[in-house]
Amino acid sequence: MDPTFTCLAACESLFDANNNSKIYVSTNFAQLGSSFIRRFEREKKLINSPVFSAATWGARVLMAIVICLLAPGLSLADGKKHKLSKDLDAMQGASKGPIVDVIIQFKQAPTDAQHAKVQAKGGVLKTKLDVIKGAHYSVPLESLESLADDSDVAYISPDRAVNGSLDYVTSAVGAPVAWNVYGLYGDGIGVAIIDSGIHNLNDFQDLSGKNKLVYNQDFAGGGGPAADDLYGHGTHVAGIASSSGKGSTCKTCTRTFMGIAPNVQLVNLRVLNQYGAGTDSLVISAIQKAIALKSTYNIRVINLSLGRQVYESYVYDPLCQAVESAWRAGIVVVVAAGNQGRNDSMGTNGYGTIAAPGNDPYVITVGAMKTNGTYSVVDDTIATYSSKGPTGFDQIVKPDLVAPGNRVVSDQNMAATLAKNYPTNKALLQYYQTTINTGTSNQYYALSGTSMATPVVSGAAAILIQQNPSLTPDQVKARLMKTASKTFPVSSTVTDPATGITYTDYYDIFTIGAGYVKTAAALANNDLAVGSAMSPAVSFDPSTGNVTLVESTAVTWGSSVVWSDSVVWGTNVFVNGTAVLWGSGVCWGDSTNVSFSVIWGTGVVWGDATNSAYSLIDGEN
Repeated sequence: MDPTFTCLAACESLFDANNNSKIYVSTNFAQLGSSFIRRFEREKKLINSPVFSAATWGARVLMAIVICLLAPGLSLADGKKHKLSKDLDAMQGASKGPIVDVIIQFKQAPTDAQHAKVQAKGGVLKTKLDVIKGAHYSVPLESLESLADDSDVAYISPDRAVNGSLDYVTSAVGAPVAWNVYGLYGDGIGVAIIDSGIHNLNDFQDLSGKNKLVYNQDFAGGGGPAADDLYGHGTHVAGIASSSGKGSTCKTCTRTFMGIAPNVQLVNLRVLNQYGAGTDSLVISAIQKAIALKSTYNIRVINLSLGRQVYESYVYDPLCQAVESAWRAGIVVVVAAGNQGRNDSMGTNGYGTIAAPGNDPYVITVGAMKTNGTYSVVDDTIATYSSKGPTGFDQIVKPDLVAPGNRVVSDQNMAATLAKNYPTNKALLQYYQTTINTGTSNQYYALSGTSMATPVVSGAAAILIQQNPSLTPDQVKARLMKTASKTFPVSSTVTDPATGITYTDYYDIFTIGAGYVKTAAALANNDLAVGSAMSPAVSFDPSTGNVTLVESTAVTWGSSVVWSDSVVWGTNVFVNGTAVLWGSGVCWGDSTNVSFSVIWGTGVVWGDATNSAYSLIDGEN
């Protein structure tokens, strides 16, 4: 049989008469060879994901058909490449001998036999990562192709580098209402801070004086038994989520830097070193530990104010698979969106720059707002550096929420790298005390970024769970999104005084998601989501230039009037009362722009592979 017709026959079997996804492989499909079968298996996994409808993946089926038409003689070697991430595949052909650190995901949880196979090819087992059915190995570069040919192997990727991305803050999100009206401070809820460690300060005693640091583990090395913070990022993050404000409570204090949920239990899992750098395997190991400790410390929330560039679909990314495992274990995972919102290297005005694992549809991904130095939220605006969606490869709507993240004052280890290198960010004593002393604080420090916005949402989630411990991660996410404020300007503009460059942001669904998190509104709401709260995908119609939501029947969104799209995301994100999110006729999108197609392709928007910490030193005016 002609290979072209075999391909068409196989792909025709993807959908039934009602256009519902239905996967089976025709007997002739096997004639196409290992390469196409492996590609088809990848697409099948994506199509069967509950986020996507059959219509969404029609284009992927067409892509598969085109591959078959253009290359009926695909070889087994091509199939091996589909199991290797693009960045690993690009290393092929290098000189023999280099040893590379990789994460191998298997189709089933690896046994000693699988580990032995890798070791037989010169590999060394570093860390078992059962949470993603995988492990971290160091292997000779030349062994990658033969490892990819193993039928037990699902995907191989590098052990990539990751980095770390409240006076006005608590007021902006309504935390005082949780404390004073509901009497909720996060008591009994465990929050795992996976970051650069936590420096033990008096703010990490709860309101009764009990130490909230109930568990410490150092995965990065160098932090000692207490997993101390040598960089200065994790302490700041932990303070935003949970500071008791003891260090700023005094007779002369005019501001108290209290965290959103001051009585939570903190589980300190250190994965970033003194320079704020870590790797995928360290983060996955920490997530695995948080899942294992869930019952011991009632861990209901994981905070990930870190990430890296997106290299592949979330379906294959080991970081994404790890956060999904935590989510399924009953833990809300809150992740920083990233600080690439000003990245216009591909002409996209910062769209398509969400970092991993914030690109995963399960988790709550958080962008950053500016309180602009006031208690009122009326003048709050988006921080121009806050990364925008949709996500690379999968076109998922992100961020899910936004929260205060600009020039946030919180706890700091003043002996850590950030404070030593940037001493001018130390809070002035006159900022929070009535004093003639013009000196600086030895405890409080200002940082900016989506890293700072993320623990605001983590704290809100903890308070919501304290109010109703039976809430699932999906129900927490759905309620926070539904009750978020939808009131924004059409656009806002900022000029960077250092460069003179002007940045304009539009308040569309890819910039602010479902809105500005509001703890008080979430506590006052009793609606329970009955389906998944996975962030939806979007579909781009090149003939009209319009972008619309694509939702599965398995998700909460659009399932009823209570959870309609306009209720969750607000009416302003839709164009002229239609289902269109973005089109050639609206000011923030132009389908005639060549760069516009980058967002909807499978390429990466980011102009370079440099990972920056998800906290910024200077912030934004």
